[in-house]
Amino acid sequence: MKFTWLMAKKLVFTDSERRDTYQIMTQLKALLADSVGANDERLLKEHLRGALANNQLWRDAFGLNPVLQAFQTALIAVEEIGLKRDGVVAILLHQSVINGFVSIEEIDRMYGHSAAGIIRGIVRIQELYKRNPVIESENFRNLLLSFAEDMRVILIMIADRVNLMRQIRDTTNKEGKQRVSEEASYLYAPLAHKLGLYKLKSELEDLSLKYLEHDAYYHIKEKLNATKKSRDAYIERFIGPINERLTAAGLKYHMKGRTKSIHSIWQKMKKQKCAFEGVYDLFAIRIIIDCPIEKEKMQCWQVYSIITDMYQPNPKRLRDWLSVPKSNGYESLHITVLGPEQKWVEVQIRTERMDEIAERGLAAHWRYKGVKGGEGGLDEWLSSIRTALEAGDGMEVMDTFKMDLYEDEVFVFTPKGDLLKFPKGATVLDFAYHIHSKVGNQCTGARINNKVVTFRQELHSGDQVEIITSSTQKPKQDWLNIVKTSRAKSKIRLALKETQVKDGLYAKETIQRRLKNRKIEMEESTMNHVIKKLGFKQTSEFYKQLAEGMLDVNTVIDKYIEIREQELNPVSQQPARSADEFEFENPNEEIMRSNDDVLVIDRNLKGVDYQLAKCCHPIYGDDVFGFVTVNGGIKIHRCDCPNAPELRKRFGYRVVKAKWSGKGSSQYSITLRIIGNDDINIINNITSIISKEEKIVMRSISIDSNDGLFSGNITVMLDDTSKLEALIKKLRTVKGVKQVSRL
Repeated sequence: MKFTWLMAKKLVFTDSERRDTYQIMTQLKALLADSVGANDERLLKEHLRGALANNQLWRDAFGLNPVLQAFQTALIAVEEIGLKRDGVVAILLHQSVINGFVSIEEIDRMYGHSAAGIIRGIVRIQELYKRNPVIESENFRNLLLSFAEDMRVILIMIADRVNLMRQIRDTTNKEGKQRVSEEASYLYAPLAHKLGLYKLKSELEDLSLKYLEHDAYYHIKEKLNATKKSRDAYIERFIGPINERLTAAGLKYHMKGRTKSIHSIWQKMKKQKCAFEGVYDLFAIRIIIDCPIEKEKMQCWQVYSIITDMYQPNPKRLRDWLSVPKSNGYESLHITVLGPEQKWVEVQIRTERMDEIAERGLAAHWRYKGVKGGEGGLDEWLSSIRTALEAGDGMEVMDTFKMDLYEDEVFVFTPKGDLLKFPKGATVLDFAYHIHSKVGNQCTGARINNKVVTFRQELHSGDQVEIITSSTQKPKQDWLNIVKTSRAKSKIRLALKETQVKDGLYAKETIQRRLKNRKIEMEESTMNHVIKKLGFKQTSEFYKQLAEGMLDVNTVIDKYIEIREQELNPVSQQPARSADEFEFENPNEEIMRSNDDVLVIDRNLKGVDYQLAKCCHPIYGDDVFGFVTVNGGIKIHRCDCPNAPELRKRFGYRVVKAKWSGKGSSQYSITLRIIGNDDINIINNITSIISKEEKIVMRSISIDSNDGLFSGNITVMLDDTSKLEALIKKLRTVKGVKQVSRL
């Protein structure tokens, strides 16, 4: 059924929705019989009916019924995670609190402090979402964990997303479906992984793959279905002899097979660059022993001995998490043996208690096959949860758990809501230089949470920082002692160096002025020659010595006039020769892109660090888009870049809008491909045209000639596409030129 209700329209239940809601309500009453009283049930019904009557609940963007959704989420939270009464109350009523029908104080009074605390956490997370940070970043996952002091908030978020992913299978809202699926893949699945909710993590990953990469999902699913019969038959042949030996040894146990998730198979296919048939470890056998806790290790190793007597083990694949459990509480013994038909089979040996913790416990193996170091605080926290679980406290231990994580890092927001991570002790000045070197150079202070502070102020997690700048501000040497990040230090050093460069520019202007007095225009190529004749390897060092008075201006001018005369009156005429004999000396070896922030990235966010992609060399005026790289920077590509289709197809969630804004002073590197008759005079004509063009500088040229034709690549620096188009037109008019194109 398609839903077209607007938010303002009264929520009306369909027959199937009403039936499903009452069915789940009955299930929840049976599951929570020990913790939910008759008064709780009455109050919950009154609140939900009141919210419906006052039009405080409405269908979402997918047309889903919020009441039925809440009950479905509650059932997942109770059955799959183990939440109790307070978690269910929070799931059923938090939307009424957010929409203003009931206050947190009323929840506290009617249902208790614990339920109110969970709802308070959910509301806080909702506010965090409104700041619109980049949800696929590890920073955001860590910030969520540190914001949710009561971990049941995160568990409810995961249960809610699992339910939503189940319900949107047939939705017509394709854009919303893609956004929800991307969040499930990049935020909720890793959160579930960290908290040991292995089953829910796999379901989120599989559903995300199903919605985002439909063809890959069904290709693997069909292959699994086609091979299921042969897999089942092989498992029977493998476990038959094991069953006989374990039973004869008097062990109480049961066995089950675990097929890899579709998402895991797809990841392995991509990683190994192989077809489905190339993935050999599609399943594992799990032997789960029923024994007292004091006999666990002994019986696990007994099973290991029996299996390795029957099948040849691979010693490189032995994983002993019995002797030393993982810091997250995971305990098991993994071996890989050579079974019938010379096939490798993974066997996992554990007890009922170990299996329960691994399948449902919060201290499950969140770092298994993935998340790497730097999480010492989280390791310790999970280890303490494991201790509580083993003591039999169950989920009630969550009532008082507070997190004290990431003590060495702070997470702060830009005014637009982007989330940035800094080392502890970082200052406003670090933040300013992270945004852009120009912002850092002109920083005078900041507004943190709307309060004005100096640029020496340290940052704290959750701060929203807006930098204050002044055009008269300049970097100073002591700033190096204020900042903590190497990025800020390097940018300050560069700015201090640029101050020296400006002094050099003043010296250059002095020479130009003195030459004009003699009615001579200064040519860069001639001045380059002068600089080399005077023994300088770097132009900057030449102008630096001029500025400091170490080199006499009159000496330079006399040398310039001498070399100019030699160039104007050559001794002999050069004979005609082939184009590939042309040699080019770069007239300006220190051209740099100044990044004047002439780009607007996505939501009018100026001042971000970006780089122009080397695969397509975009310039001002090209249609462009941004691509967020793995280290958080942005690469700018032309819309017609040869790599654009693949980037959009595979990494659409990392593509951001970009457009050119105000015109800056930047120059861009562009390479032209030129083909023409093999004659060095044609090359001279081409280079002459380029050298006479205002604000266009030739950087390099390479020439090849063959069968009477030359082909060459010429790299130039210019301002924008209009300059480029005008230059190409002029070059095409050169006699003997056959073709001019942009690479």
